Amino acid sequence: MNPVLVRLLLRLYPALWKERYGSEFSEFLQSEEARLSTLADVVRSAISERISPTVGATMNQQTYPFGVLVKQPAAFLPLAMSLCALTVVVVTATVFGISRQPDEGTPAHLWQLLMAGQLPLLLFFVIRWWPRAPRQTIYVLALQAGAFLLATAPVFLLHL
Repeated sequence: MNPVLVRLLLRLYPALWKERYGSEFSEFLQSEEARLSTLADVVRSAISERISPTVGATMNQQTYPFGVLVKQPAAFLPLAMSLCALTVVVVTATVFGISRQPDEGTPAHLWQLLMAGQLPLLLFFVIRWWPRAPRQTIYVLALQAGAFLLATAPVFLLHL
């Protein structure tokens, strides 16, 4: 394979990976023929390394404390959305009282959007952080589940 192409392909990989495996991989690629299937495999592997780094040797030494994960937007936003949904219920019940209406109204629709909008963010959070820090991810998910239940409790208990 062309050395220029090999250097371009190696640039796709994370720095820690290149530091550990770069020279071996470069020699391997230079000994290979430049086929489309080989290029596709190298690109797919590079994307995989960017998403979920290889565990072993000097890789993956970084640990992620709970506080770091909670500050990630994909973890923080669902918590904030649950608290906003709870605020919508409390303010609506305080200002307008608790009464059944034939039309759900704006507060109910806002609550539904806030609660349903959390699911894609939670899915992204789990995909992104589960391979890197599974224990801390479970703690963050437990916190998010508690916030979710806190926001849904008044709706079910008050039959809104």
